[in-house]
Amino acid sequence: MILGRDREKALLNKLVHSKKAEFLAIYGRRRIGKTFLIHEFFKNQGIYLRITGTRKAKKSEQLNNFHRSFRALFPSKDVNEKIGDWSDAFHLLGEEVKQLNPSVKFIFFIDELPWLATPKSGLLPALDYFWNHHLSHMPNVIFIVCGSAAHWMIKKVINDKGGLHGRLTAQIRLEPFTLSESEQFLKDLGSHLKRKQLVELYMAIGGVAKYLTFVSPGKSSAQIINELCFSPSGPLFGEFPKLYASLFDSHEKHIAIVQALAKKRKGMLLDDLLAETALSSGGGSTEILTELEEAGFIMAMPAFGKQSKERLYRLLDEYSLFYLCWIEEIKNSILRNFDKEYWNKMSSSQTWHSWAGHAFENICLKHSNKIKNALGLAGITTFESHWQHFGTKKDKGAQIDLVIDRADNCINLCEIKFNNDEFLISKSYASELEGKKKVFQKATGTRKTIFLTLITPFGIKENSHSIGLIDQQLTLDDLF
Repeated sequence: MILGRDREKALLNKLVHSKKAEFLAIYGRRRIGKTFLIHEFFKNQGIYLRITGTRKAKKSEQLNNFHRSFRALFPSKDVNEKIGDWSDAFHLLGEEVKQLNPSVKFIFFIDELPWLATPKSGLLPALDYFWNHHLSHMPNVIFIVCGSAAHWMIKKVINDKGGLHGRLTAQIRLEPFTLSESEQFLKDLGSHLKRKQLVELYMAIGGVAKYLTFVSPGKSSAQIINELCFSPSGPLFGEFPKLYASLFDSHEKHIAIVQALAKKRKGMLLDDLLAETALSSGGGSTEILTELEEAGFIMAMPAFGKQSKERLYRLLDEYSLFYLCWIEEIKNSILRNFDKEYWNKMSSSQTWHSWAGHAFENICLKHSNKIKNALGLAGITTFESHWQHFGTKKDKGAQIDLVIDRADNCINLCEIKFNNDEFLISKSYASELEGKKKVFQKATGTRKTIFLTLITPFGIKENSHSIGLIDQQLTLDDLF
């Protein structure tokens, strides 16, 4: 049973009912559920052949794996000769597909294509020829390629300038579940967490489908996190290095980037990030950042009213941030002496509360569409950015977590706070908010109407300081 993924299932259903050959590319980070989605949806929709690439395997081994899958689907085919290359493999398959009943769908699924299409494999030219001269002329064919290396898939398949250029008929970037999708997913698995607890769990593991399947029903978020992340046998205790090694060839450099960003919770400018990681500016570092961004690990948030070079890079992947901030430093002590109550203790500490405020900001940034919908901006063109003004002796500095610049000549300055109860605005914080608004108006010179917007788990506890100050308030429910 495929839980969630309604948009993706609707697209796949169109492919099944299409009267022409279809070529789908699907990509997304490791353990997001790509293979499960395709396999479960198509396995009973016709004649289904799946081949899977093996990381760092020789071409001969990959071809042998193809041969075994081929023989399993076509056991009556007498093929004893050794398949020498991918042209031979696809020719063999093409001859068999021609003989199939044209009223029956033939689904050919290549999983982890980047692991198969190594530079000397010859697979991509053979694949190009196979699609253009055979499969594309067969209206009963659905051809699917899949990969976890997002940048490779975009460059080599989706934006290919060679034989595959313009050949795709559909593509899916499979992303982690949103908060609402995670909530439904966990309910279907028997776990019924209150929304604040679900957000606390999301801060640690995000909306990665495989990670969510590890959740044990009937336990609190703290118990679940302790079990998954702080036990030597926990599935997420040692996941971090394996995750990056499986996605990126030069993963040490990718890890250096996310390690630097984990230390700077508000983000870093490009020059500062390169200096911190000792990476040189140029194509190499640009490609690393692009790969991390396309895989959904980081984001480059523009600065309000500034040029693109002042974009602020932030680490957005929840698990990476949680691992680097909480797990990595104590891994050795966990191996020596596992404390079953460790996270129960830490999750009530002031250190965690401060960290959670930052993690909640990231979640809000990733759910900006939900925020805009809650503000009634679904039909208005908007531009999201951050804003920071460095003060001087004569001028106060200020920073805004999220600026929503609207085409209707208004701006929402969004303040994000994470707390356990209704948020109480003190006299000093009210003064701070008023100051931020004034500094923003003066420093930017904007003539637009400005609305102060506060995003908290449970809303504002109304008092004399909040009345007339906060124009809109959003809660956790609005993020769902």
